[in-house]
Amino acid sequence: TVAERRENMLWFKVPPKVYFKRGAVDLALRELQGKKRAFIVTDRFLFNSGAVDSIVEVLDEIGIDHQIFFDVKPDPTLSTINQALDIIRPYEPDVIISLGGGSPMDAAKIMWLMYEQPETDFSDISMRFMDIRKRICSIPELGKKATMVAIPTTSGTGSEVTPFAIITDDETHVKYAIADYALTPNMAIIDPNFVDGMPKGLTAASGIDALVHAIEAYVSAMATNFTNSNALEATKLVFRYLERSWKEGSNDPIAREKMHYAATIAGMAFANSFLGLCHSMAHKLGATFNVPHGVANALLIRQVIKYNAVDCPKKQCIFPQYKFPNAKSKYAQIADELGLGGKNDDEKVALLIEAIDKLMKAVNLPNSIKDFGVTEAEFNEKLDHMVELAFDDQCTGANPAYPLMEDIKAIYKDAFEGIVRDYYETK
Repeated sequence: TVAERRENMLWFKVPPKVYFKRGAVDLALRELQGKKRAFIVTDRFLFNSGAVDSIVEVLDEIGIDHQIFFDVKPDPTLSTINQALDIIRPYEPDVIISLGGGSPMDAAKIMWLMYEQPETDFSDISMRFMDIRKRICSIPELGKKATMVAIPTTSGTGSEVTPFAIITDDETHVKYAIADYALTPNMAIIDPNFVDGMPKGLTAASGIDALVHAIEAYVSAMATNFTNSNALEATKLVFRYLERSWKEGSNDPIAREKMHYAATIAGMAFANSFLGLCHSMAHKLGATFNVPHGVANALLIRQVIKYNAVDCPKKQCIFPQYKFPNAKSKYAQIADELGLGGKNDDEKVALLIEAIDKLMKAVNLPNSIKDFGVTEAEFNEKLDHMVELAFDDQCTGANPAYPLMEDIKAIYKDAFEGIVRDYYETK
């Protein structure tokens, strides 16, 4: 008997409605006319800065009652969700609007889930899986009680078009990573007016986050023709506009606009192809040393590219549609799209790493974990634990080269020093 691996059904799932343009909020929200009550989820800074005002004005004009919840903090917790649900359930909104970066959008997705499916057990829906298409436990379709609208105010997470959310149980300190296409918002509004005032640090970190989303989506073992085009477009936009957006801010509205679109386009790609080892390692680096997520990605992406860009990885990932290692050639294709030159794939990969290095320097990001301010003693103390957690992270499974723990450790150590080297012996 010969076993045969079946290819999975492939798909491309994004919100049914994605609106993008300066001032898009005004027109897009008018599609909600006829709804009765809107529950707006944001954070205190955005509330105090008046970012919510343009949303409230439209809702008032079209006769939708509204309540604003602005107590979302970074890394939202179950207690915050329950606090909001105590308001949501008696209020019975038929629209939930999230305004913010990743935290308000993650929180709003979980509020939406718990409002519509109050019996949800987080330990079930956060269970590990190798392929989201074959989950044992999935979330029923949402939207019967309320429409979910997502409006990003940073240009990086892509959460407005993805099926992911992260929530922390503040009693057990367990962080639940939820992945289910039922969590994909019904409407995303990509309005660059909300990001003109982003500070330089956030512009750099979120921009590199979008770039790593795009690059990892492109070389993912689950990449398809439908995700590849989005990933490449987002990559080109970031390389063309991030430095301009960082330097000029609101004085260069075109750069701000293009970076905002790049983040969403990258989100569409990784929502369907998933990410890879850089994100697995960045999640643990960020949680351990309080490194902003985009910065953590920047500190690791060059080493991960070098690790993945081989003809024969130590271990091949397990997805049936990923028939042979192609990460090196795909990195080379990115270099070609960027016009970086190079006579062969190895040269092109080296030039891509060099281009990322230059972009990081241009937007004043640190070169190494050490430069970020982590001491060697505290790094070495936490290293083995980070390695174990990164190996077990949900993103690792889609990486084109399935890593050994010793490989992850070597990459972390090189990222600490800011060096990029070969991870395979030359034969």
